[in-house]
Parts: sequence; C-alpha cells; structure tokens
Amino acid sequence: MLSEEKIISGCIEGQGDCQKALYDLYSGKMFALCIRYAKHKAEAEDILQEGFIKVFDKIDTFRGDGSFEGWIRRIMIHTAIKYYHKASRQNESLGWETLPDSPLRPEVYGQLDADQIMEMIQELPKGYRLVFNLYSLEGYKHKEIADMLDIGESTSRSQLTKARAMLQEMIGKMYSLVL
Repeated sequence: MLSEEKIISGCIEGQGDCQKALYDLYSGKMFALCIRYAKHKAEAEDILQEGFIKVFDKIDTFRGDGSFEGWIRRIMIHTAIKYYHKASRQNESLGWETLPDSPLRPEVYGQLDADQIMEMIQELPKGYRLVFNLYSLEGYKHKEIADMLDIGESTSRSQLTKARAMLQEMIGKMYSLVL
C-alpha cells in the first residue's frame, strides 16, 4: 500500500495507478459528502466525478498546510455549490406557509437512523438542502455561506430555518407524532 505522500506525488506526475489509489482511498467518504448535497444518487455521482477531476487537476496546488482529506473535502463542497448554481436557474418558491405549527416531541429524534435522516435531507429543495448541509453538517457560518452562494446572510438564516422546519414536518409525518 502506498503512503498518502507517494500517492500525491504520483498524482502530480500523472501516474494512473496513483490516481486510482487516491480515488479508491477517498471516493467512499467523498461520495457520502456529495450525496448530502444531491437530490439523488446520480446527481451525487456527477458531483463526485467533477470533484475528482478538479482534485487531479489541482493536486499540485496542495501545500500540505492541513489534512489532504480536508483539502479534497473543500473541493467537493465547492463542486457541489457550483453544481447547485448551474441547476438553480429556476428559483424555489417555498415560503413560510410550509412551516409546521407544532414542534415534535423530543423522543421522536431518537427513533431515526442516519439513512432516514439523509433521505429527508435529500428531499429538501436545493437551496434549503445546500444551506442546511453547509451550516449544520460542515460548520460554516452564515456569512461564509452567503459569500459562497452569493446570497444575503438573512437569506441563509431564513433558508436554514425553513429547512429545519421542513425536516421537522417530514419527521412528524413519518411518525405521526406532532404535538
């Protein structure tokens, strides 16, 4: 098994076996990241493929300041954002009327598994899903999200609130446990 450093230097030199080793090493984790931003599996596969093309194209710019996995992760996130921008020429028009009136009982959340949560996140409208993932799962601040998506901070906050509310509503419908 090649070390990460040898894989990186081999990729910089354009060695196919190193590129395959890199893909094999990180594609599973990166696909899991891409699927969170995608509406369905095929879209996630497209994002993953575009992301790895960028990784191989820009690998010589990796400075080694942080983790290599983190560097790849940022490329995948930015690829997902660009994919979103390409696809979001049709604006989503979900308003406050879609928000549930009642919160869910706390014990409901303990009944969910990760796959169910991921399916629900994928059902969110693209803008909501993107902001939810960036804020809740990746840890970006609203200012950073606003800059990445070219939206206002208040829009980022609003979409996060609406995404959370829609998830609550989906969970409530799933378990019929809305108070």
